[in-house]
Amino acid sequence: MADNDPEVRRKRLGRIVSWSIIAAAAVTGLICVSETTRYPRTDDAEVFANFIGIAPQVEGPITQLAVQDNAFIPEGKLLFEIDPRPYQYALEKARSDQKTLEGQIVDQTRTIASQVSAVGAAKANTESAAANVDRAAAAVKEANANVANAKAALDSAQADLAYQTNNFHRIEPLLAKQFVTVDQIDQARTAVTTRQQAVEQARSQLALAQAQVASATAAYEQAKASMLQSHAQLDQSQHAVLTLDPLTAQREGRASAIQTAEYNLNNCRVYAPFDARVTNLTISRGQYAHVGQQVFTLIDTRVWWAVANFRETQLRHIHPGMRADVYVLSRPDVKYQGVVDSVGFGVLPDSTLVGTFGQGLPDVQRSLNWVHLATRYPVRVRINAPHNEPFRVSESAVVIIRGDH
Repeated sequence: MADNDPEVRRKRLGRIVSWSIIAAAAVTGLICVSETTRYPRTDDAEVFANFIGIAPQVEGPITQLAVQDNAFIPEGKLLFEIDPRPYQYALEKARSDQKTLEGQIVDQTRTIASQVSAVGAAKANTESAAANVDRAAAAVKEANANVANAKAALDSAQADLAYQTNNFHRIEPLLAKQFVTVDQIDQARTAVTTRQQAVEQARSQLALAQAQVASATAAYEQAKASMLQSHAQLDQSQHAVLTLDPLTAQREGRASAIQTAEYNLNNCRVYAPFDARVTNLTISRGQYAHVGQQVFTLIDTRVWWAVANFRETQLRHIHPGMRADVYVLSRPDVKYQGVVDSVGFGVLPDSTLVGTFGQGLPDVQRSLNWVHLATRYPVRVRINAPHNEPFRVSESAVVIIRGDH
């Protein structure tokens, strides 16, 4: 009768339902733990893309601004233009300087050719002067030989005169004794006179030969002086010959100046380096742009990532190449496929746990938190979506890792 008591049956059913609920909750918890272990997920994620600051490489007023803030810009489209006139003038001046240099090289080449001809003429004059010195030296030797011959002739004439004079003085006293005739005395006197004339003639020849020696010696000295002068003129001509090296060495500098001017002129027009969206545009036409000063930002729309922060206990289940599902809060009903690109290996230390690091000794915190939270590391997931998908940098996202298959 007790088993048929409604109150007893109600209590028994209540216990069965309670235990069933507990068992179902336990099973559900185990399934959730298993699923979250197999497929880690986090809502601590943000959409991210690469972005660059656009800064000009030349300075000047902006004459054309071809973009608007938050607009989509295809690769290669003009972003803005800086006044190109000063850089065009610089390019023309660099080209003019190069032409001037080439003209100077041509003129210098002609001058060098003329100077080389002068060197050739100076060499010919030097060779002629050397020949004149040789001829003068030969003339001096010949004149000295003539002097020697004249001295020999004079000595011979003087000896003959002495003999004839002695012979005349020897036979002249014999005329009174009539040992010799008057004709023999006249012949002896005539021979003495003839020999005296021969001696005088020999003396004249000797004086003439000596004068020729002096003249030849003077001509020799003059020829030597002319040769020295010719050598000096040759050295002067050789030193006067110019060289093209100082001018030709400037060619690379002038070419570099032209290339620099062309580079600056080309940089007056700035184009989009990739498909991007313009953001943080706060300038307008007429603004003076400075070199290296950012004018606005371009967001690279070619590749988007979801940077998800996972607990360190989940990282062993995540590695590059795994598939992932990405949901963004602006479109929660759209699921985007993704691939894990990389898993982070470092974050800044928590100063409340390990203190701070710097020069000197570490600054370690003196308090201890009873609840220790797991460190989160960023996991970068590449989103497989079209380029024109309207993602926004830093919008919230949910990432679920689906594994390798």
